[in-house]
Amino acid sequence: MAAGSHLIAKRAVSAARSSWIPAAHRTFATASDLPVSPAKNHKIVVVGGGAAGLAISHQLLWTKKFTQDDIAIVDPAEWHHYQPGWTLVGGGLKTKDELKRPLRSLLDPKLRFYNHAVSTFAPEDNTITLGDGSRLTYDQLVVVPGIKVDPFSIKGLPEALADKDSNVSCIYTYETVDKVFPTIQALHKGRAIFTQPAGVLKCAGAPQKIMWLALDHWKRAGFYKNTGSSPIEITFATGLPVMFGVPKYSAALEALRQERGVEGLFAHDLVEVDGDKAVFAAGDGKEKVSRRFDLMHVVPKMGPHAFVKNSPLANPAGFVDVDDATLRHKKYGNVWSAGDASSLPTSKTAAAITSQAPVLVGNILRAMEAKEVEPAYDGYTSCPLTTEYGKVMLAEFKYGGVPKETFAKFVDQATPRRAFYHLKKDFFPWVYYNHMVKGTWGGPKGWIN
Repeated sequence: MAAGSHLIAKRAVSAARSSWIPAAHRTFATASDLPVSPAKNHKIVVVGGGAAGLAISHQLLWTKKFTQDDIAIVDPAEWHHYQPGWTLVGGGLKTKDELKRPLRSLLDPKLRFYNHAVSTFAPEDNTITLGDGSRLTYDQLVVVPGIKVDPFSIKGLPEALADKDSNVSCIYTYETVDKVFPTIQALHKGRAIFTQPAGVLKCAGAPQKIMWLALDHWKRAGFYKNTGSSPIEITFATGLPVMFGVPKYSAALEALRQERGVEGLFAHDLVEVDGDKAVFAAGDGKEKVSRRFDLMHVVPKMGPHAFVKNSPLANPAGFVDVDDATLRHKKYGNVWSAGDASSLPTSKTAAAITSQAPVLVGNILRAMEAKEVEPAYDGYTSCPLTTEYGKVMLAEFKYGGVPKETFAKFVDQATPRRAFYHLKKDFFPWVYYNHMVKGTWGGPKGWIN
């Protein structure tokens, strides 16, 4: 490559980075050259102001065992987002701004808020260092910063997402989610590809939720037909060998895929976006498969934040190494984790946190009173799978992919239903901001406190 072309390419990558990475995003950056200040002491420090951090902090307050500033929350974000709603934004049903709130506005005044990133953990000293150089000490530490979405894990993806003229979009970031529905509306013919990566990701059903909404939109507009010649052809390219990780729902979704004429590319992991070509690593990853597209919705790879991955708290995969049933760290008895950042082997969803938070809170209190902790978490999680406008398949399950359904006595939850759609579209966003983040919602158990 000529020197001038090389410089242009470098500038393009830099522009792609800066165009969609927000200044106040929850990056939890690790670098700081600032002097270390005297430590500030708290009974409990919660790292992360997402769904898990807010639910756990407020449930602790509801116990009436803590006073002003006993509990501290650490998070560099300005805004808190209801991320499960981004699928609805991609489907044209909501706007991204109606799903966000200022993070400070969600915090009880009794909580001490440090609006900073985390630099390092020192669990042997019960200390964490923040990005501004200050130190916090704790009796109990809760590590719930979530995981990061990494578009740079796929070659060419940041540039494609930043290009307003490309038909490449993604529901997984605030900066890109509102690009999704306009690209769906604009496509009247051609090949549409929807991808799902191999490995860990938030809400494993979301990559196909947006596909089903797009399919239904095109079908209603007359651009998609289940059989025969169709102006638009749809491919679901997933790094998994099946449609979904839980056999019961996977079978139902596979039947839906075949019925609706969607091509399935299984064990195909997207590794590069090259103009209008998608390059996949197939099978064992040695074979590369290239497919042309007219529209592509991409789900990037995801993983733990570096400040967690590189800390003494992490397991070899980079997640906070906790017991599957108690949520207590396997080495440090006063460290806890839940949600996406934890090593818990269940699907990473907001619904999972509704069951994890009460267990974690109860066990912290027992530990503080020198009592035995209880192995009470069974892996419960839920994924409301939007299969079309007006219908949702409500997947609920626990460890081992075993269904654990709220309405099993009344209906088969693998059958998409309108009632479940209204739970997803209307009830869950309302209950999230009015009760879950305030510590008063326990998921299938209903209201608590």
